[in-house]
Amino acid sequence: MTDDIKHRAGQHEEEKYKKAFSKRYQTKKLVYFEEYQWVQDAQAREKKLKKWKRQWKIDLIEKDNPEWLDLAESWWDEENY
Repeated sequence: MTDDIKHRAGQHEEEKYKKAFSKRYQTKKLVYFEEYQWVQDAQAREKKLKKWKRQWKIDLIEKDNPEWLDLAESWWDEENY
């Protein structure tokens, strides 16, 4: 969860944190995200998704992004992310 998804995606892209999950598993592509108005709603959703089976998560991604395109790719051309 983040309040600045462009910045967070940039951190993954740059492998900013050496021991982080994104570095260890090479998670550089943003293939799915949800937006919420309230932090509590986002936290509840994240907690729920973490309990899901892997296939359920894959199905969720493929429903809206069947080609697994990098949704943040166009952001890298902007000055600040």
